[in-house]
Formats: sequence, C-alpha cells, structure tokens
Amino acid sequence: MNEQAPVPPSEDLIARFAGIVGEANALRDGHDIAPYLVENRELYHGRTPVVLRPGTVDEVAAIMKLASETGTRVVPQGGNSGLVGAQTPDPSGTEIVIALGRLNRIREVDARGNVMVVEAGTVLATVQQAADEAGRMFPLSLGAEGSCQIGGNLSSNAGGTAVLAFGNMRSLCLGLEVVLPTGEIWNGLRKLKKDNTGYDLRDLFIGAEGTLGVITAATLKLFAKPKGHEVVFAGIDTPEVALTLFRLAEDLCGTSLTGFELMPRIGVEFTARHIEGVRDPLADPHPWYVLIDISSGQSPEAARSLVEHLFEAAYEDGLIRDAVVAESEQQKHDLWHMRESMSWAQKPEGGSIKHDVSVPVASIPTFLDRAGKAVLEAEPEARIVAFGHIGDGNIHYNISQPLGADKDAFLARWEEMNVIVHGIVMDLEGSISAEHGIGQMKREELARIRQPIEIDLMKRIKASFDPAGIMNPGKVL
Repeated sequence: MNEQAPVPPSEDLIARFAGIVGEANALRDGHDIAPYLVENRELYHGRTPVVLRPGTVDEVAAIMKLASETGTRVVPQGGNSGLVGAQTPDPSGTEIVIALGRLNRIREVDARGNVMVVEAGTVLATVQQAADEAGRMFPLSLGAEGSCQIGGNLSSNAGGTAVLAFGNMRSLCLGLEVVLPTGEIWNGLRKLKKDNTGYDLRDLFIGAEGTLGVITAATLKLFAKPKGHEVVFAGIDTPEVALTLFRLAEDLCGTSLTGFELMPRIGVEFTARHIEGVRDPLADPHPWYVLIDISSGQSPEAARSLVEHLFEAAYEDGLIRDAVVAESEQQKHDLWHMRESMSWAQKPEGGSIKHDVSVPVASIPTFLDRAGKAVLEAEPEARIVAFGHIGDGNIHYNISQPLGADKDAFLARWEEMNVIVHGIVMDLEGSISAEHGIGQMKREELARIRQPIEIDLMKRIKASFDPAGIMNPGKVL
C-alpha cells in the first residue's frame, strides 16, 4: 500500500475542512475536542487538530475528497462507546476526526416492508423507539444503547444480547450508504432480502471498523413485536448445567427462545453493589445464574406456558436450584439491567483486564474451567468475572484486580493475561474478538493468529479501497 507519511494538517488546510461543515461544527478548542480523544475505558488517548461534525452525506463526501487530495488521515467516530480503540485518533496529532452524531435522521420507516432507513449517527435507542412507535421491533440491544450509534454498531458488527434469535448487525442490515476514501458515494440502500448480483459490498464495510470508508446510512430489518414475553432468572451450580439447560430450552421453546445469558455469582455481587436499583432477586446465593428470555408471537399465555414447561422439566432434571419469573415490565427491565450493567459494575472494583472471546457453544464449560485454572495460577487473588451470551458462544472474560492491589501494576499484566486466555480460546478453535472488534487493541495479535493468506487478502482489500492509507490508519491491520 502506498501510504503517505503522516503530516500535521496546516492551518490553511484545517480552515478548508472547517469551511465544509461551518466553523460551528469544526471543533478546535481543547475543551471541546477532549471527549473525542479518549475511549471510555481510558486505555487509548489521542490528539487531533480538529473534530469535524458533518450534517449531510455530501459534507462527508467533501471532507473525504479533500482528505484524499491532501493525504490527510481521517478517523470516523460514532458514539465513542467502542472498547478496542478503533474510534480513537493516534497521539501524533496528524489525524482529523469525523464525528457523525449530526447525521441522525430517520429517513424512512416502512412497517409493511419491515425495514427502516436511518443515518449513521442515529443513537441505537432512538432506532428502537422509532421501530416501536411503528408497531415493529429492532432487536439489537446493548448496554450502551443510549449512546452508541448505528454507524458504529455496523462498523463493529455489534451483537448484543439478542444474537441468539436475530443475529448480529450483519444479519440485521439489508443495505448501506458509504462514502469512500476518495469522496465517492456508494448508495447501496437496498431493501432486498435476496440480491445475488456479484460481490456483497455491504458485508465488506460491516465489521471493517471504519478502515474502508465512512458508513453514512443503513437499511435495517424490522420484526414483529412479540405478543408474549417472559424473563426468567435462575440460580444454578455450574456452566455445564447452564449448557444442559440451554439445550433443554432450545428443544422446548424453539425459536421462542430469544435470550440465554450466563452470569457468575461475583458478577451479580458487583452489580448489586455498584449499580443503582439492582438487587439479587433470589433468597440465597448461587455459584452461577442464567437469564432466560422467551418470546411468543402467539399470546402472553403461550409464552407463560413455555416457561412453565421449561421449569417443570428443569426442576425434574435437577438443573435449577431456584428461580423467579418477572411479573411486570419493570421487573423484566430490572433483570436485564443487571446483566447489561455487569461490565460497568467492575470499574469501581479497580483495574479490569477484559476479553471479548467466543468458543463453540459446547466448549464453553471447558473454556471457563481451563481459563479459570490458568488465570488463578498466574494470579491467585484475581477475581474472575466471566459472563455472556451462552447461546452464541460469546463470553466476556474479565479479570478484576485483587483486593488492595495497585491498579496500574495489575493493568500492566494485560498482555500476559491475554496470552493465557486467548491461547486457550485458540486451542478450542474460538475467536479473540466476538463482538468488540480489533481496533488498536488486538491488531498485533490478529496478525499472529490468522493465516498469512487471510492477512494478505485483508491487506489487498484495504489497498483497493484506500490506496493512500488515509482511512482510520493503524486499526485492524
């Protein structure tokens, strides 16, 4: 790839970029740009001379055209909720940030066609609400849904808690509008579920983390709202029991099983301790817990009947120690809030070394057992908070620092713990990134674990779309 050496943009060039979006939307004051320079774990800190806030697709195209002509490096940024540094500029001060929050229009909601067209800066919760108001549902659900944006969700191929039933963002998107590094606009906002006409360009941009172009809009799939919805919280003994219970729930509930989450006792304790409104709904503590989501397109009675049959079979097989079924919408929200807050609840406990991994579903108990032994051998006082989406094999394997330990000293062991955990993941034919992406954090590791031909093919794709190397440089590859 013929990458140009990074050069800080001149004041004249910055003024030209500012002229595209208007001075009010070209942030240069240190206080104004500070929120765009660090991701929310504060692991990556960058610098930029200007944050551009375009309000139209044409403005994005003009920015990229000028950047291409001048060799200016560009970092697209959505809600800045990513966890691997993909949205953060580097420390050189040579990269400009394009913040997409002003591209937040919902262009169309087609309830009959079960699609909606939204701009990339639209917050996920806003998309969910718009679908709900149209009598439909957009199923992607994340802990950061109040701040993350659709463009970022697509760029990271976000998954969340509903992947079991609905798939990740690649499954939820029918078409894209993208501005290429050259400033050209590709309008691929198709509404077709079947379109077998050549290479699928859409899937190249989804999950590319802004390295191939700037996603500016998307056509999203909508779904019917469930007529019946039940949420179950159960205490169990082991991950092996959770896997058996999951298979039982699959057999009894079929496609009505819309969520199945695994949580450890320590995660529930952290969340109840630090997240307002969260409490353990069971009378006694248990080693592990599962959160089961069941939806019915038929009726509330049908959903409740599925829960009753599942309970009867699970108790008969000795799988569940104790359980509660949410009896109101607020209780359903509270149970899911516990699960979705589990990552944030670790922050007050000090340093946390995090892993977003996936293994074959049947290997989850083996992974948790092997990783737990290996981590505790390396650090006997570590507090392991392993939780996640058992239905799709995605485990957030987080390691909180020992009580009273020095936070910086513990976080300095990040690579050491990565080698331990990721080594077991790869041995089980899993992935070191299930839904967070590669970004800066896992770039070097990606190069080590993927076949050379895979890395070479990725580099060829990158060079084809971005020969000047200006599009989110230093991320993924």
